[in-house]
Amino acid sequence: MLFNSVEFLCFFPIVTLGYFLLPHRHRWWWLLAASCVFYMFFKAVYILILFFTIIIDYVAGIQIAQAHGKRRKWYLVMSLVANVGVLAVFKYYNFLNDNISGLYSLFGGHNPIPYLTILLPIGLSFHTFQAMSYTIEVYRGHQPAERHFGIYSLYVMFYPQLAAGPIERPQHLLPQLHAEQTFSYQNLRSGLVLMAWGLFKKVVIADRVAVVVNQVYDHYPQYVGFPILFATACFTLQVYCDFSGYSDIAIGAAEVMGFRLMKNFDRPYFSESMRELWQRWHISLSLWFRDYVYVPLGGNRRGPARQYGNLLMTFTLSGLWHGAAWNVVAWGAIHGLLLVGGAITRPVRQRLAEAVGLMQWPRLHTVLNVACTMALFGWALAVFRCATLSQARHILGYMFADLGTQITSFTNIKEMIGTLGLPKSQLALAMLGVGALFGVEWLQGRVAMRSWLWARSGWVRWSVYYTFVLSILLGAYASADPDFFYFRF
Repeated sequence: MLFNSVEFLCFFPIVTLGYFLLPHRHRWWWLLAASCVFYMFFKAVYILILFFTIIIDYVAGIQIAQAHGKRRKWYLVMSLVANVGVLAVFKYYNFLNDNISGLYSLFGGHNPIPYLTILLPIGLSFHTFQAMSYTIEVYRGHQPAERHFGIYSLYVMFYPQLAAGPIERPQHLLPQLHAEQTFSYQNLRSGLVLMAWGLFKKVVIADRVAVVVNQVYDHYPQYVGFPILFATACFTLQVYCDFSGYSDIAIGAAEVMGFRLMKNFDRPYFSESMRELWQRWHISLSLWFRDYVYVPLGGNRRGPARQYGNLLMTFTLSGLWHGAAWNVVAWGAIHGLLLVGGAITRPVRQRLAEAVGLMQWPRLHTVLNVACTMALFGWALAVFRCATLSQARHILGYMFADLGTQITSFTNIKEMIGTLGLPKSQLALAMLGVGALFGVEWLQGRVAMRSWLWARSGWVRWSVYYTFVLSILLGAYASADPDFFYFRF
């Protein structure tokens, strides 16, 4: 079920109302049943995969808590193998088989291993990582084993964050699922405003600029220079507004019922370095890889060379998590290299800024840092958006071709934009949305926007409410793909 669908418009109030009408002891099964319905809207039979991993991890958690010595590790390994195995079959089997076929072809042979004609279960990487965090935390002694099978099932399947996160930790979510949540008008108001903001980002901005992105990237041999550059800039907006919009809706829907999910994005496009950007972008995943991959590899405890190697390994694995394709793995490795390069060159860049006098103009220095960070991030995202490495080579190779002659006049730019599939009126509406987005996020760096809004007079608050609701209702673009981009992961 999509958050931006008529079905969810009916589903959400029914589930929320039922949750508060039921006694506390019955609420878990109501939310669990609702989460099953939510998931089964995508492909009903795939819920059996969830049941399989839930049973394995529930039993493993109890056995880890009861066992001693090496047996504890064996139960953890059993859980991790089951979860990674499901990922390997559904997400990586055909990718690995493609590479095996490539090796066979080098020697004139034929790969006898059959391909699987299966779809990737929705949100598989997200709820698999959340399940893995539970058994790891039980093994580390940071979380007691959950004895209530229904509550543990709800921890994995909690519908707001089931399909695309945030990836929660058991210490944060499980106690909330046990606690009795009471209805609060403040939670209702705050959650609905956050949901509306997320929908605004999705339907007004992401769905519109996606038209430009799809036109250029799906027909990339036809374009050089400015259209590729413009579509890549649009993709940086699409992927952010789509994914952070989903996170806002998920966090807001949970907040209406009294649950607090972790923040997943914190104004990443105001970051002054790649390191800072990854501390603000998809925070729950970044923390997962930090705690369960980077730190166990040694983190920064064994000298710079080992630290840089750990960073590169962690981000390459993060790329593999995002997709079963070499261009996505390359995207992860590129970010690892960018972080390593940023760490190595930081003293040089600092001395250079001092030498040219930039330190005397801190705001200009900040703007330049943000611009450079966004340019690097957008350049790497071009690799992420491509379907293959060969397409990525074309996109990057022709991104700046003929740019000097193409942008000699505003008329040329208007004509090129007119070939990108999105009517000018729709593009103008999207750009107005982008202006509103960055205006609000700039203010968020100075004040808590929702608290600021509550302190305004009634006519100001309701004017804001009506503006966003109308923009969402009138702003849905019929030619856009309504799916959330990160559902494919």
